[in-house]
Amino acid sequence: MANILSFGADAVAGGVFGIIGTAFGRVAAFFERKQTFAQEEKRWGHERKLHELQMRARKQETEIELAITTQKGSWDGLKASLDADANIGVAAQWVINVLRLVRPTLTLLLWLITAWIFARTQDAEIAKAAVFAATAATLWWFGDRAPKPKFPKT
Repeated sequence: MANILSFGADAVAGGVFGIIGTAFGRVAAFFERKQTFAQEEKRWGHERKLHELQMRARKQETEIELAITTQKGSWDGLKASLDADANIGVAAQWVINVLRLVRPTLTLLLWLITAWIFARTQDAEIAKAAVFAATAATLWWFGDRAPKPKFPKT
């Protein structure tokens, strides 16, 4: 009978240790999953930060491309204006002289209007805007009017 009781006790003890082992395994798996999840959260956070940095870089790149395109368009417009002015073609001398007087006349009128606005207005912002516009127009009209150097043909 002692053998049967010994077998029964061994069976019960084995069962208890098996259940305890399973419980320890489940507890260990829980902590392992918790650790894995924490590691994944860190990785997701890193990926999110990387994605935000890439978005900022793309935004800056787009802004730079837009600024370059705007600047290029501005220079292309100035070049077209200067080319149109340079290509007057064949005309009577008095026509060419009148065309050449347009910018100086407009500039003089613009500065007279600006002086009148400056003298009449009580608002400094309006006067500043008029002076800015007149200065910008004058520099644009006369900014690149120097004679072009002539190179000998080879």
